[in-house]
Amino acid sequence: MTHQPADQPTAQATTATVTTSHPIWWGRWLYNLLWVLCRTLAISVLGFRLRRAGRLPRDGGLLVLSSHQSHLDPLLLGLATDRRLSSLARSSLFQFGPFGRVITALDAVPIDRTASTVKAMKTVISRLRGGAAVIVFGEGTRTTTGELGSLKSGFALLAKRAGVPIAPVAIVGAFECWPRFRLLPRPGRIRLEFGEVIPAAEVAMLDERQLVERCERELQELDRRARLTRAGQPLAGEHGN
Repeated sequence: MTHQPADQPTAQATTATVTTSHPIWWGRWLYNLLWVLCRTLAISVLGFRLRRAGRLPRDGGLLVLSSHQSHLDPLLLGLATDRRLSSLARSSLFQFGPFGRVITALDAVPIDRTASTVKAMKTVISRLRGGAAVIVFGEGTRTTTGELGSLKSGFALLAKRAGVPIAPVAIVGAFECWPRFRLLPRPGRIRLEFGEVIPAAEVAMLDERQLVERCERELQELDRRARLTRAGQPLAGEHGN
């Protein structure tokens, strides 16, 4: 496995029609502009750094399985790759005129929280089968302590039904920047640690329980590595930052 240097700066489900190209002409321009601006702020204000075992697949459906520390997480994940990622958003947010058009242009996936869980999962599966990369927070909610919580099994069903690989990633430091009890974020040092992508063939081979256990072990290790890096401690076989 090869890694980027630990401190190298780098650059989330229903729509009317599921498609791999965005229907709004200015969507890519807006996404690219915001990506550059937010990346600059994240590096300078939030101390944003990442390490990854390899590049994410450039196309095809992908489930990005992440730990969940703060409201910043979808943004941080989007800044970690030049591939556009889709995040899940309440469907009610899309009803507010210009704001709804903006988050649609940024590939947000509307989820109706008043509808059944089955309907919501079908929406995400459709987006994944359509070739999108979708962020799923496996813990189901933001941490209240800053520590990694237990994974829910829903992500495993999504990945298996859609037949897509899983990219695990741990986020550390975002909780300190924007904990649940704080109104606004504050400066800090945030680290993202990406693991190797779990191939679709392996996802299909494992049952849901085995897949949850596999991903939980992976996220625990990624979380451990990210915390060491954030604390300035070298990892095994490395000489530090």
